Amino acid sequence: MKIAVIGTGYVGLVSGTCFSEFGHEVTCVDKDPAKIEALNNNVMPIYEPGLKSMVSKNREAGRLHFTTNLKEAMQDAKAVFIAVGTPSRRGDGQADLQYVFAAVEEAAEYIDDYTVVVTKSTVPVGTGAKIKDLLSERLDASLFDVASNPEFLREGAAIEDFMRPNRVVCGVETDSARDVLHELYRPLYLNETPVLFTSRETAEVIKYAANAFLATKISFINEMADLCEKVNADVQEVAKGIGLDSRIGGKFLHAGPGYGGSCFPKDTRALVSTADEYGVGMRIVRSVVEVNEDRKRAMADKIIRACGGSVDGKRIAILGLTFKPNTDDMRESPSLDIIPALQSAGASVAAFDPKGMPEAKELLESVEFCEDLYDTMTGADALVILTEWNQFRALDMGRVKDLLKTPTLVDLRNIYGRANLADEGFKYVGVGRCPE
Repeated sequence: MKIAVIGTGYVGLVSGTCFSEFGHEVTCVDKDPAKIEALNNNVMPIYEPGLKSMVSKNREAGRLHFTTNLKEAMQDAKAVFIAVGTPSRRGDGQADLQYVFAAVEEAAEYIDDYTVVVTKSTVPVGTGAKIKDLLSERLDASLFDVASNPEFLREGAAIEDFMRPNRVVCGVETDSARDVLHELYRPLYLNETPVLFTSRETAEVIKYAANAFLATKISFINEMADLCEKVNADVQEVAKGIGLDSRIGGKFLHAGPGYGGSCFPKDTRALVSTADEYGVGMRIVRSVVEVNEDRKRAMADKIIRACGGSVDGKRIAILGLTFKPNTDDMRESPSLDIIPALQSAGASVAAFDPKGMPEAKELLESVEFCEDLYDTMTGADALVILTEWNQFRALDMGRVKDLLKTPTLVDLRNIYGRANLADEGFKYVGVGRCPE
């Protein structure tokens, strides 16, 4: 089947590439000529393990194309996926849908045969109905259907998530739209992947509900970590103890500096805003958002306390800037709150991240970005681990101690939580493990 994908950001690029891997002919469209030129030269705009090789493979096979020409992309396409950004709108936190509606209006100009317009972008409930109204003003009803097909991709594992998902959700109104989406995802039926067909509104809510629930688990375990520190309990053992209950599960029960990224922050805010529109309290999700915002500020205070109550005039070494490992994504990363807070308290900051530094340099001021992780530690008064990249898990602690001015390790991801660093002369501060 031939399809078009509007938007070559994270969701659009990964989805389009994986659909081509299924055997479909895919054309990805973007307004940015430089991005399209780069993609046609196999230069990726994002870091995602496995993506570059898959793009190259399918371009060479003639199944994957990149263009700025929407008319060309939509010729003979049976489905067009809207995969543009939906950032938080200033003021109310609701998703900004201007790019979605603009893409739909442009696509409508080139629909001359039955086409399913599919929202892949994360959009509030009711967006599909608004898209249908937009198209109805321009096209005969026989020429289109509108469907919702939310993505559930984890950055750093997106290829695996798309190719071997635990479920696919498709919100449709007609049998014709159902047939198109069924054919698109037919390769997954061989693996008996659950493909859930729902109403369009239900699919739109499922996406927000899933992210809000996962964000809730993160904020919950972070509050448990605070309690553990006060009562001399171990949050990692608490997480294991409750996670072994199959009704709860162990995923997303890792205490740390709070969630970030492109999805959880904006989607929880958007869900709260949507609930307000319909007069629904949504008190749990609202609290999740508040706890997460407070969490980031509290982690800066934790670092300052670990340094004796003041970082004025001190050098702080930071390992990890992205919101999670295996991505270059800096969106809503805890580092964007923690580092400026340390600087405001008088600290100088040296930082290293395996993939995030190019973007971090645009977002963080007066930070010394180092090309080697050990360079950050020279003469530093404390070492802070903000992101749990694998290369941070087996540091040469003897070398670390020699480089640091003061052997203090603040481990906000608990990756050294079971190492007895006190015997090696370190002051070790984890999250939710022991009193400070």
